Amino acid sequence: MPLIAGQRYLTSTAVFMNEVIKLTVCLTFALYDISRTISPSLPATSLFSGVTSAVFTGDSWKLAVPASLYVLQNSLQYIAISNLDSATFQVTYQFKILPTAIFSVLLLKRTLFPRQWLALALLMVGVAIVQIPASDPALAPFEAPRSRFYFSRSLHSWRHIGGSAAAPLHKRSATYEGIQEDEGLINPQMNAILGLAAAISGCIVSAGASVYFEKILKDSNTPASLWIRNVQLAFYSLFPALFIGVMFVDGEEIAHHGFFVGYNWFVWITIAFQSLGGILVSLCVKYADNIAKSFAMSISILISLCASVWFFEFAVTANFLIGTSIVVFATYLYNSVYERAPPPPPIQIHSYEKTTIDEQKSRENEPPLRLPTTPLKSSEGLSSSRPGSPLGHHSRVGSARAYFGAKDRDE
Repeated sequence: MPLIAGQRYLTSTAVFMNEVIKLTVCLTFALYDISRTISPSLPATSLFSGVTSAVFTGDSWKLAVPASLYVLQNSLQYIAISNLDSATFQVTYQFKILPTAIFSVLLLKRTLFPRQWLALALLMVGVAIVQIPASDPALAPFEAPRSRFYFSRSLHSWRHIGGSAAAPLHKRSATYEGIQEDEGLINPQMNAILGLAAAISGCIVSAGASVYFEKILKDSNTPASLWIRNVQLAFYSLFPALFIGVMFVDGEEIAHHGFFVGYNWFVWITIAFQSLGGILVSLCVKYADNIAKSFAMSISILISLCASVWFFEFAVTANFLIGTSIVVFATYLYNSVYERAPPPPPIQIHSYEKTTIDEQKSRENEPPLRLPTTPLKSSEGLSSSRPGSPLGHHSRVGSARAYFGAKDRDE
């Protein structure tokens, strides 16, 4: 990107603004969800107190660990994409499936199918093939020199590196203490080894954060909506992004040049894409199945490849095509196991076992059983054991003792 006022934007400020935008969007949706469940007559203070109690209740403080890991992942992504072309970065970042599977086995006690282990092996092979170096003339001005002690000491050599590189340095000598910073600022050089290390480290950090976050959700006894969880993650992400990234790492540069130095419309669009992309990932995890996520990853790699060819004149090599195809197939193979799990074996009923339906049918076919009559069930048992009265049937009042007592008095 061209320099703005002689400076380029700082990645720590971009990561911090990413979390701020994400917190704003998720907090808006969380307020909307809670407003639908309360009475409209309640004041706005009760709405905000409800959101506050939902965010800071129970074991929400445990989300500070995955939130810090996500901040570190975003910072590593900027380092990786600064030293790798976008297509290679997108393919390499699918490597996070391997550490995710390992962390799932260790922390969540999951069992992987043999097909999944095969997919992980193919994934490693595909990423390794993509990383095979190939000469790209379009990236020659940005490639790091072979020796880290190399430095062009003549103005003529600077003109060959970049057109406008010699303009700010025409009054400076080779012994100027900030000349190396000027060289990297005006003509940034890509270091493939640093970019690959940052991408793989970001995959490991992202996998650990996602698996740990899933473990927290499963062990938690306090239910919360998707937007409340995103608010919790974004809130706890502000602290490491602010104190570690903005103040500790780039505090001197920000104090000297300002927080929004080097910002333009393209930087803001990139930050917005990062923020909304994180929210869409959470929605994809909640509502989409594994097959849909596999197709989404494949389409993402294809779009990155086309954009790299169109904007950066990326040269598609045979190694890249073979490695990308293997990575896409491995991703599909790993996620398709859950969708195509074998059905349970059918229940076998032996000849000596009968179901309730068979018993009911057999009972309908059998003749009804007639129980022997008893005095309680027969009509004789319902009549009195005494001889009938000459006056006919009448209701007996009182007990036998009262009857015989009255008879004695008459006699």
